[in-house]
Amino acid sequence: MINTLTEAGVRISMDGRGRYLDNIFFERLWRFPRQKAIYLEEINDGFQARRLIKAWITFYNTKRPHSALDRQMPDDAYWAGLEKQKAA
Repeated sequence: MINTLTEAGVRISMDGRGRYLDNIFFERLWRFPRQKAIYLEEINDGFQARRLIKAWITFYNTKRPHSALDRQMPDDAYWAGLEKQKAA
């Protein structure tokens, strides 16, 4: 696989050690959309994929409560934080 990428001129992004941590951020970021939305749909083109991902991100930020945010939605927590900064 790496030879195929190298021959195609693709630069492989790793820190040189090949550790699992190289891609952990992206794996965590895309785990839920993949499991909860993308794998459940038959995607026929890039436009449909984009709409599906956009809808998931909107849901995630505006309708899904997060335990790390005291059961608030990320948008609500963000705007409340801005209001606290303005008041201070």
